[in-house]
Amino acid sequence: MDRARRAFVVGYLLEGFLALCGPLVLRASPSRAITLSVDASEAPRKIFHARLVVPAAPGPLTLLYPKWIPGEHSPSGPITDLAGLKLTAGGTVVPWHRDLLDMFTFHCDVPQGASAVEIALDFLSPAAVDGFSAGASATAQVAVINWNQVVLYPQGTPTDDLTYEASLRLPAGWKFGTALPVADASGDNVRFKPLPLTSLVDSPVIAGAQFRVVPLAPGVEPRHEIDMAADSAAALDMGAEQIAAFSRLVEEAGLLFGTRHYRDYHFLYTLSDHTAHFGLEHHESSDDRVAERAIVDPDERRRWAHLLPHEFVHSWNGKHRRPADLATPDYQTPMKTDLLWVYEGLTDYLGYLLMARSGLATPDLFRQELAVLAATLDHRPGRLWRPLEDTAVAAQILYNAPRGWESLRRGTDFYRESAFIWLEADVMIRQQTKGKRSLDDFCRRFLGGPGGRPTLETYTADDVFAALNEVSPYDWRGFFTARLESTGARAPLGGLEGSGWRLSYTETRSDYVKSAEESFKLLDLTSSIGITLNTKDDSIRDVIPGMAAADAGVGPGMILIAVNGRKYTPEVLRDALRATRSAAAPLDLLVENTDYFKTYRLDYHGGDRYPILERDPSRPDLLETIIRPLAPRPGGARAGATP
Repeated sequence: MDRARRAFVVGYLLEGFLALCGPLVLRASPSRAITLSVDASEAPRKIFHARLVVPAAPGPLTLLYPKWIPGEHSPSGPITDLAGLKLTAGGTVVPWHRDLLDMFTFHCDVPQGASAVEIALDFLSPAAVDGFSAGASATAQVAVINWNQVVLYPQGTPTDDLTYEASLRLPAGWKFGTALPVADASGDNVRFKPLPLTSLVDSPVIAGAQFRVVPLAPGVEPRHEIDMAADSAAALDMGAEQIAAFSRLVEEAGLLFGTRHYRDYHFLYTLSDHTAHFGLEHHESSDDRVAERAIVDPDERRRWAHLLPHEFVHSWNGKHRRPADLATPDYQTPMKTDLLWVYEGLTDYLGYLLMARSGLATPDLFRQELAVLAATLDHRPGRLWRPLEDTAVAAQILYNAPRGWESLRRGTDFYRESAFIWLEADVMIRQQTKGKRSLDDFCRRFLGGPGGRPTLETYTADDVFAALNEVSPYDWRGFFTARLESTGARAPLGGLEGSGWRLSYTETRSDYVKSAEESFKLLDLTSSIGITLNTKDDSIRDVIPGMAAADAGVGPGMILIAVNGRKYTPEVLRDALRATRSAAAPLDLLVENTDYFKTYRLDYHGGDRYPILERDPSRPDLLETIIRPLAPRPGGARAGATP
């Protein structure tokens, strides 16, 4: 066959093949890096500019904007804030069109003779503080750059195989922190070493005009530090006692897991009242955003004491070990979240342990917070219809669910409720092995390993049960299935009770309750009349069905005006609650409901009521043993479990 005829036949067959398979999707060559230049110099104005050069051959090209964001367990990529998109090739404009079904997908045709597509885009950083990384991330003084918000990537190649060469321009005089390896930095410009897109997206940058680096645990390798940016210099005033506690956190985590899966670790700590408040895990860093005075205000410190321990644990549980259905090859493949009771629930439990073991909270404050969590979960009538497992499966729709009727709907309970289930597993292991083993041993087996650099190992539920059986043989599948798939009126507090404590109530607010109410700006009457109030606007945030307020007809969104005929204040309401111990004392709430006023009489006579943990003297105090530090302290105290 001559060359011309061969070319015709090959072309004809290729055309037929493409007709069957759909449009050609070009893959970027892993050996040809994509360059990304981000200009964050206008961060105070809440706009970021990005320029990319994507190597590509002539023909159809599909570009993707990250949709499913790791750690957020949902399709939360902020596509609505992508603006100014323009494609060119060799100076010629390349028309593009958005996919008709997938709003995160863009199609174009690379012209003949071109070897790359140049992309210009802007990211419009929101001012609203709601949400996770897609929420407010920039103020006049600080900014957090999440790379997934300023990139496109070609379809058809796993993100592990796409190499990006990233650079960043900061506002004049700002300093920065990140786990990314830096190639060079000059003035306000930073260039990072080439790395896979997966690693780039997993390593945000924090920057600010007010900036401080706090080295932690100087005797521990590899290096650990807190990189802090704040809206004021005063907010960065972390004292020696707090630094020592965070250093102990580093030490205790190393002893708990037996190894470290990172080259160095950065807590990226944003202190601002004008950014979203949350924590987001990464393998070698964590994006931790709190109130501006979270370091210097005791109430705020108590509220946020659990955040950094939780996110730190994720380096082992969530990043190094991850449910197989959450380890997707790119940012468009949907995630299956049914194992979040391990990913988030176990992390939540271990975060509380490390919070107490490191001294970020005293044992008493630890128990006070545990009491509040237990009481909140125990007043969740939503558990009568929705099993805990479904809160994990439905995580992507529950993260942004309204607060109203949360007790009936259930929220992301796979965090806190799963933590109590893991506490019960810990207690059972200690009891079955007569104190010779604990969940610490499971952590070292399941989450440990060689360490030394970031690695990913996936797991299934079967792997979890098998590892637990290696520590202490038991029907762990049946244990977790019973608690995850059942419905019932009561929270699973067997571990709390097995540890020698029980949930009880008192008329006196604990220090933790006082701090939480002040910090969250709410009045928590969950355990008495069954409501929570926003103290900023006196609106009722949630009402618990089956309790006095709901039975009287009060609902979420109503605004409390008066109590027993007197203008409402938190003190007036608390006085009225205390008086209800007398059967003759009324409890009338005047509320406004969408411009209408009505008084509701509550049939309640229980007084002011707040949760506490009460010691059960008939059982040994395993909770004290569980939170005892592993590292030596003055006096030689150590935990009782096998190291």
